[in-house]
Amino acid sequence: MPRYAFKIEYNGAPFNGWQRQTAQPTVQGAIEDALRKLQPGFETIAAAGRTDTGVHATAQVAHADLERDWDPFRLNEALNYHLKPLPVAVLEVARVAGDWHARFSATERRYMFRLVARRAPLAHDRGLVWHINYRLDAQAMQEAAEMLVGKHDFTTFRSSICQAASPIKTLDEARLEVLTRDYGEEYRFYFRARSFLHNQIRSFVGSLVQVGSGTWPPAQMAGALEARNRAACGPVCPPEGLYLAGVSYEDDPFTGAFDARA
Repeated sequence: MPRYAFKIEYNGAPFNGWQRQTAQPTVQGAIEDALRKLQPGFETIAAAGRTDTGVHATAQVAHADLERDWDPFRLNEALNYHLKPLPVAVLEVARVAGDWHARFSATERRYMFRLVARRAPLAHDRGLVWHINYRLDAQAMQEAAEMLVGKHDFTTFRSSICQAASPIKTLDEARLEVLTRDYGEEYRFYFRARSFLHNQIRSFVGSLVQVGSGTWPPAQMAGALEARNRAACGPVCPPEGLYLAGVSYEDDPFTGAFDARA
């Protein structure tokens, strides 16, 4: 059967995460329901990663084997039609080889976390960012973030229910960007690695905010890492600011081009 790769964006607020669950709304379930409208009896898709409840994506990747030989553009259009009105969009569909796998063929995953600091409540970004009402020291947070880069035992920043075989991972990038906004600032944290542990990024950001608020000195981040103890982690931040922002492949099937066909 032909195999197709999907690049997907979604607002995770109304979903209980990515992974299909009985009697719970999930992103995977929504896409599989849409595929069943095109192919009755369709079973399941595979994805590059699983996001938790309330987490968003700008470039999740999944794949599926279908009976019909679809034109990718037409399949893309059909899926988006059947996904309405849910906040899920298929950005691109590509035909891939039968041994290509959204998860196992991935060489890198990228996440972004958005945090807005301002006194006023949020109107437009509510549910899409973590909102705090005090400023942070960006330079101190960047200094602390750089201590996380490299190959480490990340037990401190790993959820107690994480199912990964090992806490040892290599973090390739931890970077902070500050954007000036009306009546406040937006802090964007970027993380890049081949794979991540459960709650690793939310644990990173929660601990970095401890540094940015002055509660921790930057050096305490290194101490927390070396402790290899969950108790040394700062408070885990809420999910609504987290985005799966990209997945890389040696042979990327996606063009990123806009197709204007009617």
